[in-house]
Amino acid sequence: MTLTATPPSQARPVQRRPHTPSQNSVARVQKTSTYILLIAGTAVFVIPFLWMLTTSLKTAQEVLAYPPKLLPATPQFSNYPTAWTSLPFTTFLINSIIITGLSVIGNLVSCVLPAYAFARLRARTRSAMFALMVATMAIPAEVTLVPTFIMFSKLNMVNTYWPLFLPAWFGYAFFIFLLRQFFRSIPQEITDAASIDGAGHLRTLWSIFLPMSKPAIAAVAIFSFVGNWNNFLTPLIYLRTQNNFTLALGLSLFKGQYETQYNQMMAVGIISLLPILIVFFLAQRTFVEGVRLSGLGGR
Repeated sequence: MTLTATPPSQARPVQRRPHTPSQNSVARVQKTSTYILLIAGTAVFVIPFLWMLTTSLKTAQEVLAYPPKLLPATPQFSNYPTAWTSLPFTTFLINSIIITGLSVIGNLVSCVLPAYAFARLRARTRSAMFALMVATMAIPAEVTLVPTFIMFSKLNMVNTYWPLFLPAWFGYAFFIFLLRQFFRSIPQEITDAASIDGAGHLRTLWSIFLPMSKPAIAAVAIFSFVGNWNNFLTPLIYLRTQNNFTLALGLSLFKGQYETQYNQMMAVGIISLLPILIVFFLAQRTFVEGVRLSGLGGR
């Protein structure tokens, strides 16, 4: 008995049953509903930004006009230099860059080590300690404001930059969790091979894990950058002298006792958003990849 295999080219194609008119209608409705939801969700985020942009180009009278107008009669581009020079915003910008830079570096250094330990080191209490760390994410930041302020006040660090970036050097539970999830996706065989070659944990972390974890590290860096750049509450609590203000805190100076310069406030607000947009668009692909591979993308 001789068996003959059927060539792939002669294999019978899979016959797909055509959709019925009712199935086509259901698919069309689902597709239309998806587009409507996406457009509505986009509008929720885009409309406030457009309102902010058009307000920054209006005169003070147009901002308070009733009924409100979406577009200015004559765009006032001079609002931008006027608003920027009305207060020491260049100093505020430098302060924000220093505090945000130190915070981002602190978060990366302090979160990588415990994330590697939770992902690779074997210890009896590892699971319990990881669960305890994750549980700390449920504690609102406002709960720790008073004891933290008392601590920094005892250390004479009020009205300095220390309280703004020093906590970042002691780890942040969410970033440790994100990095740990990514480290766990690296095959154990790679760690074993490095161990056979005589590499210790620090050498394995530096030479193998960090180069392979650029997407996750980029995601942590962007999250940290945005969070510290936009932070308003902490500088409001600790900073007293105007020259120490950050950009987010300096925006509040446009709010006077009797009137508020909304158009100038929006102009500086647009400028303060530019670093975030630049950082995000430069690292967009790496950021999305890091979030997806870390298990935060809905997998």
